[in-house]
Parts: sequence; structure tokens; C-alpha cells
Amino acid sequence: MRCLILRQRDHFNFFHIGFIFKGLIVGLLSGLIVSCFRLLIQQSLGYWIDLYRLAHLNHWWFVLIVAILFVIGAINAVLVKQQPHIMGSGIPEVETQLSGHLAMKWWAILWRKFVGGVLAIGAGLFLGREGPSIQLGSSVGQGFAERLHEHGTNKRVLISAGAASGLSAAFNAPIAGTFFVLEEIYHNFSPLVWMTSLTGALAANFISSNFFGLTPVLHLDYANNFPLALYGHLLALGVLLGILGIIYQQILLKLPELYARLVKLPRFLDGFVPILLVIPIGYLWPQTLGGGNSLILSLADHQPAALIVLGLFVLRFVFSMISYGSGLPGGIFLPILTLGALIGDLYGVVMVNLGLLPRELVINLVIFAMAGYFAGIGKAPFTAILLITEMVGTLEHLMPLAVVSLTAYLVVDLLDGAPIYESLAEKMQKEQLTLKQTGRQDRIEIPVFEGSSFIDQQVRDIAWPDNTLLISIHRGEHELIPHGDTEIQAGDTLIVSTDHNQRLTVKMRLEKLSHLASD
Repeated sequence: MRCLILRQRDHFNFFHIGFIFKGLIVGLLSGLIVSCFRLLIQQSLGYWIDLYRLAHLNHWWFVLIVAILFVIGAINAVLVKQQPHIMGSGIPEVETQLSGHLAMKWWAILWRKFVGGVLAIGAGLFLGREGPSIQLGSSVGQGFAERLHEHGTNKRVLISAGAASGLSAAFNAPIAGTFFVLEEIYHNFSPLVWMTSLTGALAANFISSNFFGLTPVLHLDYANNFPLALYGHLLALGVLLGILGIIYQQILLKLPELYARLVKLPRFLDGFVPILLVIPIGYLWPQTLGGGNSLILSLADHQPAALIVLGLFVLRFVFSMISYGSGLPGGIFLPILTLGALIGDLYGVVMVNLGLLPRELVINLVIFAMAGYFAGIGKAPFTAILLITEMVGTLEHLMPLAVVSLTAYLVVDLLDGAPIYESLAEKMQKEQLTLKQTGRQDRIEIPVFEGSSFIDQQVRDIAWPDNTLLISIHRGEHELIPHGDTEIQAGDTLIVSTDHNQRLTVKMRLEKLSHLASD
């Protein structure tokens, strides 16, 4: 019997089981924090809408609105000045942190992001809760890792699990949360990362479901599947989304420069600009306030005229840029989905007016365009498809979702667009490429994709960067100890050891080297 137990123990991977348990704890903690964050934003937004309606009855309510917003601006200015890394969505910070080129104090980020995000997003600015939720979750993962004295890869795995848990709790989308981390943040489908992240995301979704119920976040009812004969509309919509997506990318990346030219304020005070501009929007159109999920849901209840939809798109595009560019804590994830929904609705209404599309199919295009716009801007089509599927709550639209998402992605790719979060992270990383060596070794995982110049090369024939060592090769379920004559194959994952502070530099060099053949 004892021999049987020992033999069974050999079949278990206790290292993976241990990380699944750690991911579970990170997910539960992240789910609780993000659910509270989401609940406070939701309730705060309701109070602000009521305040703006009261302002129409008595001008003293308007004075109170201005006073409260000034206090919110002052609080956020102090928080941003104390900790600049709470600005914006926080996803570029998480990417840079996982690259090993950004060290952050998790508690300093956690509470400031929470308070600043609730105040800014809850006040009705056109910002999303998902980016801050990802950073909140990653901070929880980092804090838990530090409590366990985890370092290097182990710490990064728990940070990734926290990020996946944050997005899962923000949208009740555990599968999309996991895929977003793998496709957009970690850039690696490591078994350890996806198992831990998925566990955390499921745990976080369990907590958020207890807060908000099981109804999908964007539950849109539609009675008709999109006919195959009308798939030409999906291609046209995908092209439109791709073109508008590249415009969105270029403007967003230039926002800090535009703010510096147009707003003569210290960077930490830029938040006062959208906080003041939100007043007339809230007074005139209180129903448009917030990230946009209520606006998306309203499109299923009544169909506005094309001119009104166009006006809403312009308003949300411009003010979301102003809101995000100010550096206030808040993301672009949900605003992107809202803009995509408006583009799909506008395209559908125009086609209906031209007699080229039945009116009952407009709501389908709203759903498809949300995925397509995010797939183009974020260049993460799998995440986009899964996210909208989980948020809408049906699998019936997978085929048209994939067509629109792939078309938008290809258009952005042909126009030389880069993933928006990766582009934002590169701005931070370029300033940190000359760090001194610490003497502490760390690991990098380099996947070998089909078309890589590494394929069929022997280890000795590759021009490895200085101060690096290829320590193992993961091939399927096996781990190989490399020798000089070991041939690298497509699908391998190269495990490279280098100095902790040189991770990003070495990773960028190896990725560039491996892409030479395909370029």
C-alpha cells in the first residue's frame, strides 16, 4: 500500500497544485476588492445622475455639484502626485511590471487606485472600470506573493493571476479574463500561468456573481441569427471598425503630448479638465454618463435616429479621449466597447434606411461591432470574441463575431497598428532599458512560433545575447536539457536565464532575433 501511495505521488504535480491553490486565494481576494470597487462606482453614478436632475429644479444643487467635483479633482491630484502609476487604466504598468522593468509597492497602488477610481469613474467620466480592476487584482497578486516570499517567475505568475481575476470580476467573464492575460499582458501560453490565472478568474467570478447575480453584464436580447447571405455586411463593418480603430490608436498615443501643448498645468492637475467638462454633459445628457454599459443596453430597447447615434459617437469619442488623457484613474476597455456598439448601430441604421438590411438585425451588428472594435484596437481577437460572448451570454453569434473581429484585426495590421496596451507600455519601458545588473538571476520564456528563424537551428548556431543561458526547452509535456547540437522545433518554449534587471532587454533581443526569418 505504501508503495502504491508513493507511486501515485509521483504522478501528481504538487508544484502546479500548489499554484492552483494560491491562484484560488488571489482570485477570492481580488474578486472581493473588485466587486466592492464595481459596486461603489455603480451606486455613485446613480447618485450623480440624481444630482444633475435635481440641479434642474434648484440652482443650489448645481453649486453643490461643482463643489463636490472640485474636491474629487483635488483628491485625485494628490493621489496622482503621490503615486503616478495609478494614472490611466494601469494595464501598461502591469505589462511593464511583468517584464521586470517596473517595481511598484502594491499597497500604495491598491488603495490609491481604489479611491481615485471610485471617485473619477463614479462621477460619470467616460472611463472604464476594467483597467483599474486589472491593476487592483495584480496588486493583490503581488501582495500575496510578497507575503509568501515568492520571487521571479513565481511572483509574476501570481501577479498575472490577480490581473485575470480583476478583469473577471469587473465583467463576470472568467474565460476572457484569462485569455486577456495570456494574449495581451503575459504574451505567453505557459501552462503554469493559464492554470493559475484561470483558477483565480473562476474564484473572482464566483465572488462577483454573489454581488451582482448571474445575469450577463451586457445581456442583449435578439431574436434573429445573422443570415449567411448578408455576411458581406460583416466584412464592410469589419473594415470600417479597423479604420476607425487605427484612428483611435493614433490619437490615444498622442494624448500626453496634446495635453502638454494645450493645457498649461502640471501633469497631476490635468484631471481637473475632464472633471470640469463633465458638468455640462451631466446637466444636459445625464443618461450618457459613465463607461457606457447602460448606453449599450439602451440600444436594445429603442433605436435612435442615425444623426443621434452619430452625435453620441462623437461625444463619447472626444470626451473619452479627454478623460483618459488627463491621467485620472480609469480605463478605455468599456469605452472602446461602447464606441464599437455605436459604430455597429450607426452602420445598421444607415443600411436599414438604404433598404439593404432588415431593422431587426441592427442589434446583431451592435454586438458584433463591440468585439470587432476591441479586436482591432487591442489586437486581441480571441479575447474580444470570448469577452463579448460571456458579457452578452450566448454562443449563437460566434461565427459572425469571428468574421468581424478578424476583418478589423487584419485592417489594423495592414495599416501597421500595434496593440494599444503594448504601445502604451513601450513608452514606459524605453525609459528603463539601461538598468544595472543586480546579480540575481531570473527566467524568461520565449515561445517558438511557426515561421521563427529559430526552427531547425542548433542551439550553438544562435547568437544568444550576452549574459544569458538557455537552461531548458519545454516541448509538449516534456522538458529537455539543451546541448549545443539540440535542434529547436516549432512549438518549443525556450527557458532562458539572465540577470533580473536585464529581462526586458534580453527578451526584446531574442524576440527580434526569432522573427528575422518571418520578416
